[in-house]
Amino acid sequence: MKRKITLKDIARELDVSISTVSKALKNSEEISRDTKEKVQAFARLYNYRPNNIAISLKNKRTKNIGVILPDIVHHFFTTVFHGIEKYANARGYNVIACISDESFDKEVINMEMLANGSIDGFIMALSAGTQLKNDYNHLRQVTDQGIPLVLFDRVTDEVACDKVVINDEEAAYLAVKKMINSGRKRIALLTSEAHFNVSEKRAEGYYRALREHSLPVDEELVLVLPHMYHEENLSEGFFRRTNPDAVLCVNEIYAVRSMRHLQSQGKRIPQDVAVIGFTDGILSRYSIPSLTSIAQHGELMGETAARLLVDRIEADFRDMDEPEYITEVIKASIIDRESTD
Repeated sequence: MKRKITLKDIARELDVSISTVSKALKNSEEISRDTKEKVQAFARLYNYRPNNIAISLKNKRTKNIGVILPDIVHHFFTTVFHGIEKYANARGYNVIACISDESFDKEVINMEMLANGSIDGFIMALSAGTQLKNDYNHLRQVTDQGIPLVLFDRVTDEVACDKVVINDEEAAYLAVKKMINSGRKRIALLTSEAHFNVSEKRAEGYYRALREHSLPVDEELVLVLPHMYHEENLSEGFFRRTNPDAVLCVNEIYAVRSMRHLQSQGKRIPQDVAVIGFTDGILSRYSIPSLTSIAQHGELMGETAARLLVDRIEADFRDMDEPEYITEVIKASIIDRESTD
């Protein structure tokens, strides 16, 4: 069975541009007869079938942007969306949002639904299901047709597109270093499954800080939790067992729950245990004590993602043979509050 090919494959094999292939398949008068015949023959040989969803997206400019968020539980994603909408509206674009609810299937359905000719491009963070499945074909179907896509926060190197991230590894490193400098020696890490690229990088920063400050790496002090965990005894038992004097959490919900468990066990925060969590959201500001946070600057991330996408759309990205993709790195910052010394 011949594998499914794309416009990009045909262009590469025949040493012509993607736009030339597209025009030749449409029998455009702009393309020479010899080139059209060569392209059309190659397409027939390999049973090329156009992606009708992607083509409908290409055929007109709607001044609409599709955004797919993995959830709206975390305050971070709502701030990113606000930044996207703020910037897009200022450039004359509307925003249509969908929630994947951390599901691969729902992410695919959302993308297909949005790519019905009603939007000009996508901004999205990958769902937990997509990262676990490690299947990005639905994204490649869009990018292979020259449709602009920007990934933010949860990204993958498997898809060639513009990306916006924070310096996750460095931010975690600085947070752990801060706790070490205040005299903490048994620093725990509450993280999520390794298929989350952001959690993996934050864990790398945690380990680097321990090594560079000559503290032992104790895997007993690392708790891997489901992304949306409901088993309270997982973290309760962990803290009773390990007795840490500091905790780094890869998200705000883990951090606030950790403080509650520690306090229920008679621990004082920060006197006995210091706590830092990623994401400077509402929970961080109003928890008791208030949570020292690593601010991910979600609104700036959203504005940056929207700028990259709109620039691609308006630069006629569809006719670029080999676009140079950009990864914008936003510098996180530590917001000191009551949960640390």
